[in-house]
Amino acid sequence: MNQPRICRAHIRDAEFGNNLTVVEPVNIYECKIGDDCFIGPFVEIQKNVVIGNRCKIQSHAFICELVTIGDDCVVSHGAKFINDKFQTGGPAGGNKEIWQPTLIGNNVSIGTNATILPVKICDDVVIGAGAVVTKDICSPGFYAGNPAKLLREF
Repeated sequence: MNQPRICRAHIRDAEFGNNLTVVEPVNIYECKIGDDCFIGPFVEIQKNVVIGNRCKIQSHAFICELVTIGDDCVVSHGAKFINDKFQTGGPAGGNKEIWQPTLIGNNVSIGTNATILPVKICDDVVIGAGAVVTKDICSPGFYAGNPAKLLREF
């Protein structure tokens, strides 16, 4: 009888700030997470991710490689980050050179089930639940929809 290869959720080779709370199970590896953060269950934070201070990452969020999140941010339940835009007509596979970074400013809230493509989001932005952010956001405000559009300036 064949036996499956078992891969367990784990935390390894990550740099943590002070006063961090992590609710398992999680996959967190080769990343940096700042002070006073909360990481909920069923979260994956991949290598080369940087999360600032006082951030809250809610359950079922996926933060892929090359994402930088500023201070005082919330990533709500089920939010996903993408670093591969399928520029070649399909997944990049092992060609990580074409992956692109995502930069999230300070005081940004990302709503439940939002999808964030490789973009830059300035400080003081709210991304609505279910939004798909496909382009840089350069002005503070509330954004929602697919693709995400400015609904109200702050």
